[in-house]
Amino acid sequence: MQELSEISRKLKLMARKLGVCVVALSQLSRAVESRQDKRPMPSDLRETGQLEQDADIITFLYRDDYYDRESENKNVIEIIIAKQRNGPVGIIGLAFIKEFSKFVDLERRYSERPQQEAR
Repeated sequence: MQELSEISRKLKLMARKLGVCVVALSQLSRAVESRQDKRPMPSDLRETGQLEQDADIITFLYRDDYYDRESENKNVIEIIIAKQRNGPVGIIGLAFIKEFSKFVDLERRYSERPQQEAR
């Protein structure tokens, strides 16, 4: 756990020093599975609160139909902006087209079919 905290701090320092954006991925703790609402929260980041503290932006992906096969929100994915140091937080809903691994605005889900790339 200390090692992960140290890595998180060093990534933050490196980003500042070099003036670059660092994208770090983290697993979620199993606490998500035990809650009724499975939407992830910053406190669900695995192993350390240091990640939550150091991050300028924390985003999660969530699909209700992953947990509830009877969900009315089939193939709808939520991009959860859980933390944004210099801006608003919130949820953006997109349609997920599995066959093409593509995200589209919900309004365009049925009005626009993905075109296959020319070979």
